Amino acid sequence: MTANARLAWHEVAPQGAKALFGVHHYVTTGTNLPAELIHLVFLRVSQINGCAHCIDLHTRDLLMTMAADKVALLPVWAEVPHLFPEQYRVALAWAEEVTLLSETHASDEAYAAAAAAFEPKDLVDLTIAIAAMNAFNRLGAPFRLPVKAKP
Repeated sequence: MTANARLAWHEVAPQGAKALFGVHHYVTTGTNLPAELIHLVFLRVSQINGCAHCIDLHTRDLLMTMAADKVALLPVWAEVPHLFPEQYRVALAWAEEVTLLSETHASDEAYAAAAAAFEPKDLVDLTIAIAAMNAFNRLGAPFRLPVKAKP
């Protein structure tokens, strides 16, 4: 372990990692949510939480299928509504509300917008996706998981 290295959480607690990756697998394969939307939400949540590993990973994932301009402007999605469909904007707003829960308390306005834009199961699945990425960020950032980015 180098001086800056921290524990590899998924190696230290493999059963916990398996459980968390099970939720990730459900979200990415067992829902009706578009894959692009899920990955946008994953990236936005990771940006809010400041998890370098997850930002690096999900940016790379999105750049395989999405224009770089759109990925670059994700932090300011509300200012560029023409780049994101209405349902995606609602999902991103909900992702921010849920991620910043101690500040927003998942406002009635955000919930109403999300409930109007998504079928009930899709809204629950979206919220599970947000919760899962928040959990991953809360492991990735404190344990300083590495990034692929090179100087």
